[in-house]
Formats: sequence, structure tokens, C-alpha cells
Amino acid sequence: MLRRLFALLLLLPLALGGLGALGILGAAPAFAVQPDEVLGDPVLEGRARELSKELRCMVCQNQSIDDSDAPLAKDLRLLVRDRLKAGDSNQQVLDFLVARYGEFVLMRPVFSWRNALLWGAPLLALGAGGIAAYLAIQRRRRAAPDTVPLTPDEEERVRRILSEAASAPPPAPPAGS
Repeated sequence: MLRRLFALLLLLPLALGGLGALGILGAAPAFAVQPDEVLGDPVLEGRARELSKELRCMVCQNQSIDDSDAPLAKDLRLLVRDRLKAGDSNQQVLDFLVARYGEFVLMRPVFSWRNALLWGAPLLALGAGGIAAYLAIQRRRRAAPDTVPLTPDEEERVRRILSEAASAPPPAPPAGS
């Protein structure tokens, strides 16, 4: 009797955990766009969704406002829909939001020379570092002293030292080996 109760107590959390996992796996995905935000006109709603995918959530920063659940993203989605209902074109809506929040609001920023400099600066720095290293190595090679030939007296002295070393008996092995 106790053994069955103990087995039941051990298996109960596993069973509940399994049911919880099934509930999680079977759950429908949650979309950020709420039903109360959807426009009645399917064409305008399609444009709004397209624009929402191009705009960055300023809170989440790596999500579009179409994917984000942040309150600011909801406000921006509603603002986009209001501007479209007012008759603005897609570009006018984007221009309005860029004027208000800066270019950071765009998921794909517009090309400008400032952006090119921002992306190219690391490459330029790497190239400049490579050139500086090459020039430093070349300067060291040029600054290395050349070998000076020996004078006749020095050559004679070297020959004498080498011949004495060759004719000397080998050193005795150390004691105890």
C-alpha cells in the first residue's frame, strides 16, 4: 500500500509536467497586432502590415513594430494606421516617422555617406594599421646595423683560438658518473 502511494507521489509531478508541456506545445502563436488594431479595408491593412514590418520597435530594438508586444509598438502601429486612413502614402508615413523618431526607426536605414563612413571606418582602420605595421618592419630592417668585416688581426686571433680548441684534449667526465 505504501509502495503504491510512494509511486503515485513520484509519478504525479511527471504527469502534470507532461500535461503542461502538451499545453505549451499545443498553444497557438500570439501575434502582436491585436484585433482592435486591424483596419476594415483589407488593402489599407495590407499596407499597414507592410509598413509595420519596416519599422523598428524603439523598445525592443531588434523587432519590427509588427512583431513587438511593447506598448510603444502598439502606439506606432495605430499611428501608421491613422496616417494611412488620412490618405498618406507609404513614403509619407515613413518620412513622418523618421522626422519624429530619427532614422533609427527604420529596420533598413537609407544609404548615406555618413552610414558608409560608419561601416567603412573599421576597414579603413584595419588597412591603416596594416600599412603602419609594414612600414615599422621595413624601418627596423633598414636600421639594423650591417655586419662589419673582421680586420686581419681579428681574423688571425679567431683562427688561433679555434685551432687551440681543436687540439686541446676533451674535457674529463664529471666525477660520479
